[in-house]
Amino acid sequence: MSKAIEIIDFSYKYPDGTAALAEINLEIQYGEKVALIGPNGAGKSTLLLAMAGFVRGSGSVIIAGLQVGRESMAKIRTQIGCCLEDPDDQLFMPTLFDDVAFGPLNMGLDAERVKVCVASALQTVGLEQMGDKAPHHLSAGQKRAAAIATILSMSPEIITLDEPDGSLDPKNRKNLVKLLIGLSQTLVIATCNMDFAATVASRVVLMDAGRIVADGSSERVMSNLKLMTEHDLEVPRRFA
Repeated sequence: MSKAIEIIDFSYKYPDGTAALAEINLEIQYGEKVALIGPNGAGKSTLLLAMAGFVRGSGSVIIAGLQVGRESMAKIRTQIGCCLEDPDDQLFMPTLFDDVAFGPLNMGLDAERVKVCVASALQTVGLEQMGDKAPHHLSAGQKRAAAIATILSMSPEIITLDEPDGSLDPKNRKNLVKLLIGLSQTLVIATCNMDFAATVASRVVLMDAGRIVADGSSERVMSNLKLMTEHDLEVPRRFA
């Protein structure tokens, strides 16, 4: 497998000088499903922002073979799609169809091609009958699926998701797990839900205080009671 994401000695400080990420080194191959785990404030969300070029620091972030920088961002954002923690931040058009079509239209696709992209994305997330619905009328689970559809319609090879299971009830969380497992794209998922991480991701990267402290298979890392306890995390039920 080739590298979808390569991060080399990356560090980032907040505007007030507080260190957010320190000496991050990480490689993610195409097709991998990777969960970023760690306590609140570990740097998980900031690392996702760095992958998308929304925060810049020292070191290198390379996406699909392109180093993140001003000249490369237009191309990089055709390769990586970002699902934000709150799906309402991605759903702002009058209808769900309009929201899912927004990205392809801005990529310059013609109307007929846009319709095909939207139909495919909505079908993938199970909302093919919802295109005419106002996004604010969707349930929490449907909104999460809709936000993912807005990314899928642009056909990125890499998708990042920030706490995608937040506020979902067990039924909708189960539906989301099924959806994510079924996607062929490279997935990088930041989550505080250890059971969710263990179910969706085959690999986990444990972060704390802006650093990577463990990286390996979900079972190897998350079944380590001493390691998980040291970083205020619970061992998932399947590994307990």
